[in-house]
Amino acid sequence: MLKSLLLQCRAGFEAECAAEITEHCSAIGVAGYPKFIPQAGYVVFELFADPLDVIQRVPFRSLVFVRQWCACLPLFEELPTHDRVTQLLDPIAQLPVSAELLAEVPDTTQGRELYPFAGKLASALAQQLRQKGIMLPRKARADWRMHLFVLSSQSLFIGVSPRRNGSSLDMGIRRLKFPGAAPSRSTLKLEEAWHWFIPQMEWSDRLGGGKTAVDLGAAPGGWTWQLVKQGMFVTSVDNGPMAETLMETGQVVHETQDAFYFKPAKPVDWMVCDVADKPARVTARMLEWALNGWCKEMIFNLKLPMKKRHEAVMQCLQMITDALDDAKITYRLSARHLYHDREEVTCHLDLR
Repeated sequence: MLKSLLLQCRAGFEAECAAEITEHCSAIGVAGYPKFIPQAGYVVFELFADPLDVIQRVPFRSLVFVRQWCACLPLFEELPTHDRVTQLLDPIAQLPVSAELLAEVPDTTQGRELYPFAGKLASALAQQLRQKGIMLPRKARADWRMHLFVLSSQSLFIGVSPRRNGSSLDMGIRRLKFPGAAPSRSTLKLEEAWHWFIPQMEWSDRLGGGKTAVDLGAAPGGWTWQLVKQGMFVTSVDNGPMAETLMETGQVVHETQDAFYFKPAKPVDWMVCDVADKPARVTARMLEWALNGWCKEMIFNLKLPMKKRHEAVMQCLQMITDALDDAKITYRLSARHLYHDREEVTCHLDLR
């Protein structure tokens, strides 16, 4: 019987994951309570409502700390090692029909060691499900996606998520290859942000060559590198040195100034910011850019405090919402704890 949501997150952020799903369920009039183990990388949210209904009503992309989710069956424990699949077939038949099965594990050291096993089990399970007519062929159209979440060789969850209200990536993780030419690994944060916030079909229009950008707190140039790669002309603001390879492109002007005081001579297409400072101070600076119309779009990171991280993010987002609403400025604001983020959340503000 379905009665729970399984929510995956970065290890150490279970409390934030639990807090936001509790808030979102409360907003639609649904009660429940979270269960989790710190550093486990997932939360189980027990519902006093139909999980299949809830997982369709809460917008997945409105969640900040939840990477992946599904409405799940109760935990399967002590599965026989000689025939795990057979015991799973009848319970799975209760789930909505799907055509794909994602093999997933907690994003922890122990969990990642289980990933090859999870993949093999998922392959064997999918084959049996299709033979029994419980699962559709791979290329069939289905409204649901099945998840196999493995905790050990004998313990696992199975559930489903709506294809249009979830992530198609196993564990909700977009794995990107670090480009060797980039000056720092922080470059992956901006690349992942574009994948999450901007539909691929719009990249040529919104990120295409010839646009102008400002990178606040740029040195040594990990985010500037991504902007240059897209063909943009960039003003990189930082008192620290920029990578020589970037300066040699002819697309970068280095302004040795404090990122909190720089003002552009004229509006630009993009502003990006990965400054390490208090989230409220960064938020106030982003608002200054938005209220003055200095850019069309921005991506910025909020460095999280040690405690009350979910509360800090919500306060910053509310600060932006209140100010832009008062100014009657049209906008779209989104936030996401990306895979390449650590103690930070990435935000996108679209002011077009």
